[in-house]
Amino acid sequence: MRRLLLILGGFAGLIVVLFVWWIASQPDRGTTGEVSTKFRLLGPNDKIVIDAFDDPKVTGVACHLARAQTGGIKGGLGVAEDTSDASIACRQVGPIRISGSLRDGEQVFDERRSLIFKHLQVVRFHDRERNVLVYVAYSDRVIEGSPKNSISSVPVMPWPAGPATAQTPAP
Repeated sequence: MRRLLLILGGFAGLIVVLFVWWIASQPDRGTTGEVSTKFRLLGPNDKIVIDAFDDPKVTGVACHLARAQTGGIKGGLGVAEDTSDASIACRQVGPIRISGSLRDGEQVFDERRSLIFKHLQVVRFHDRERNVLVYVAYSDRVIEGSPKNSISSVPVMPWPAGPATAQTPAP
């Protein structure tokens, strides 16, 4: 009996250590804001969270990702499975500089949506014919993903040199 209690205690300790490691490994993405969508009596409310991130290979592009976050007791502990709902908007915020070669379908953002199996991802494509970067946000799962997705496009254009100055015609 004592041996069984030691084994169960060791297993519970391992679970706690893994949970603390998982919470500590979550990157700080720079949350821009959040809005509550559903009141929960116990634990935090369900909400929409807006995160900002930059494309690691393309400077001058900023993306904002709005995603659903489940609250309640499971959500407060970080073990709830969040829905696949997400929306993305990417814009040129400065001169665009591409470092390295761009691969179509290259991952630029990844976040866990459940303890193990579900991820929210953003991948980038380069539409060379139109000279546009295309960002697609979607959720995948080990066994079955979701067809829910969101898309944003950023034209690769030269950044304006500054404010235009009015020219007065010569008399």
